[in-house]
Amino acid sequence: MARKKKSEPEAAEQDTSQEGGAQPGETTAEEAAQPAQEAPKAEAAQAEEAPAQEVALEEAAKAAEAPQPDAPQAQAPQAEAPQEEASKPEAAQADAPQPELAQADEEASAEPSEEPAGVPASVTADTSEGEEDATEETAERPARAKPSVPGAHLEVDIVPEGVDPLGGSEEYEDPYAIEEDDRTPAETEEEAEEAEEVLTQPIASAAIDLAAGARYRATGKRKTAIARVTLRPGDGSYLINGRTLEEHFPRITLQRNIRQPLETVGYHERMDVLARLHGGGISAQAGALRHGVSRALLEADPNLRGELKRRGFLTRDSRAKERKKAGLKKARKRPQFSKR
Repeated sequence: MARKKKSEPEAAEQDTSQEGGAQPGETTAEEAAQPAQEAPKAEAAQAEEAPAQEVALEEAAKAAEAPQPDAPQAQAPQAEAPQEEASKPEAAQADAPQPELAQADEEASAEPSEEPAGVPASVTADTSEGEEDATEETAERPARAKPSVPGAHLEVDIVPEGVDPLGGSEEYEDPYAIEEDDRTPAETEEEAEEAEEVLTQPIASAAIDLAAGARYRATGKRKTAIARVTLRPGDGSYLINGRTLEEHFPRITLQRNIRQPLETVGYHERMDVLARLHGGGISAQAGALRHGVSRALLEADPNLRGELKRRGFLTRDSRAKERKKAGLKKARKRPQFSKR
């Protein structure tokens, strides 16, 4: 193949490199002289830029002082940037330690100071005046007295028994006071007997027609016993279910209870009693018979109602045996409880 011919410039460069004998990695004289030539050029460029920076700072100061519209506000940070760069060397100079100030600080630290560091004189003067005022107030203030017991000055308002709490001269009687019974048991028994005698005394105002054919009928009740009673003129005999009073009611207390209504009226010897009893027991039948005789007397003379009622002869005795409940032995009696 035919070789390409080299151009004239390339051939010249190759010749020069061969003549100088330069090898790769070695600096030539021309390359070493280039930095020395560039240094004066850089100093000249800095000298030319310094007046331009001063002019830019003056223009930025004038622009900051002059009122600007809202639109060019975005240009303000660009103008402030050179000012900040100029202030940096000044701040560096201020931060640098100065020998004169260092000597003055050493002298001030060597001299003893009466006032504390960092506290102004006005503040110390105010504190001293406040301390003087506080001492004067404590000197003028009297000593604190010990507190007395609350209510010690009050008088006792307990009123003795029998004395009027309002201060009257008359004897005071408490309406809610419980009267004590100073009577002996014998006196109370005597009063009870007197009350019974009053109740058993005959009623003098009784006026009953005792004609031969007079009949006064009524019905008395007690528990489950019912007594149909008929009163007629007679000698005071009792015929109960075809039997006498003593035969049907052998207990004397029951006989006395049955005779009470006629004895109270005073006709126990002038009227006979005929009765038919059924239901209940002996005590219940005796109460039913007395109730029937009292109501029959009321049929004979209605004016006897007040006296008979006051003695309790017309009141039907409502007492009865309570019914047995499921699960219990009687009305209230329970089986014995066993825990185990």
